[in-house]
Amino acid sequence: MLKDEDRIFTNIYGMHDRSLAGAKSRGHWDGTAGILDKGAPWIVDQMKASGLRGRGGAGFPTGLKWSFMPKESDGRPSYLVVNADESEPGTCKDREIMRHDPHTLIEGCLIASFAMQAHACYIYIRGEYIREREALQLAIDEAYEDGLIGKNACGSGWDFDLYVAHGAGAYICGEETALLESLEGRKGMPRMKPPFPAGAGLYGCPTTVNNVESIAVVPTILRRGPEWFSSFGRPNNAGTKLFAISGHVNHPCVVEEAMSISFQELIDKHCGGIRGGWGNLKAIIPGGSSVPCLPAPIAKEAIMDFDWLREQRSGLGTAAVIVMDESTDIIKAIWRLSKFYKHESCGQCTPCREGTGWMMRVMDRLVTGEAEVEEIDMLFDVTKQVEGHTICALGDAAAWPIQGLIRHYRNEIEDRIKHKRTGRVSAVAAE
Repeated sequence: MLKDEDRIFTNIYGMHDRSLAGAKSRGHWDGTAGILDKGAPWIVDQMKASGLRGRGGAGFPTGLKWSFMPKESDGRPSYLVVNADESEPGTCKDREIMRHDPHTLIEGCLIASFAMQAHACYIYIRGEYIREREALQLAIDEAYEDGLIGKNACGSGWDFDLYVAHGAGAYICGEETALLESLEGRKGMPRMKPPFPAGAGLYGCPTTVNNVESIAVVPTILRRGPEWFSSFGRPNNAGTKLFAISGHVNHPCVVEEAMSISFQELIDKHCGGIRGGWGNLKAIIPGGSSVPCLPAPIAKEAIMDFDWLREQRSGLGTAAVIVMDESTDIIKAIWRLSKFYKHESCGQCTPCREGTGWMMRVMDRLVTGEAEVEEIDMLFDVTKQVEGHTICALGDAAAWPIQGLIRHYRNEIEDRIKHKRTGRVSAVAAE
């Protein structure tokens, strides 16, 4: 279990003062100019050594991503864009950072932007986050007034401006290139890659897009050293991580824990166990709604990190753990996710535009048991035609929950169809 002194987010529950004075009293903004003095290459090397992998879902090494930015300017400015469009169902960790610990993010923006030689950073915040935006803007204003950002930030000689852009509540704008399109004032629709944002991103300039948590942990890693950070978790799964646990646990919560913690320890220590006891667990979605579910026998053995969950054909994603007990109609739960992805598809790619609606309509019939047994394989087949055939990962996100359902709960789907045929509709399906 993570010790209190090793927690990066010291005010995640809002128990303390979130103002600049409060943040400074907890060790933030301590010696920031000294970190910048060591130079951009040193910062990037430290981030690589720490083993930090992106906390927004994909898990790409953060230091490596930064190193893709051009070392010498060709006359174009560079930008850092922070993805605060936290729209993945089940995910609610970044909002706690912006609401209660915003100075971790602001200091991280300054250091990360300096490392990539960017004089400006944009934080793109999701449309529904009204209070979070107010808290963040207040903290940015405080940092400007104190000379921590703006002209000659922290007295380092580096000029740095930070802007908040408020989205309109589209899930697709969480995809980095759709986010850039929205930031430029166009419809949030993903771009073809290449060029990647590091070559031509915001306004056609070199850009890095990082998740809120990925940026907010940077100052603490640089202060305490990459060895400290990489001492948590298994190899290639380093550091501490915010887990957002919701669903059928006794105490849903957002908690910072070491990577590679076991699922059982996470739930027992922080959530007071599964509602109705461990024998009542049916399934979990370990990383936000787009990753495939895992049934109880696998979930009980789960190690919460990128590699272990990938080996089980699921994923850590944003570490938003959705717990479902035996009262859950798992078919209906996955249908609800299908409905969400159908609604949020931007419609640019045919497999996603047509496939998400098609998959949802088949799921409609699986919920009521009115489908044919042969349609289960046909549905799986269609998920494979959508997955990997679209510009962005929304097609994959729509396909994976259904694949997980068919992989682990095929017998339940078949039973429901058979019951419907024989006239004995199960109570859940009849609702």
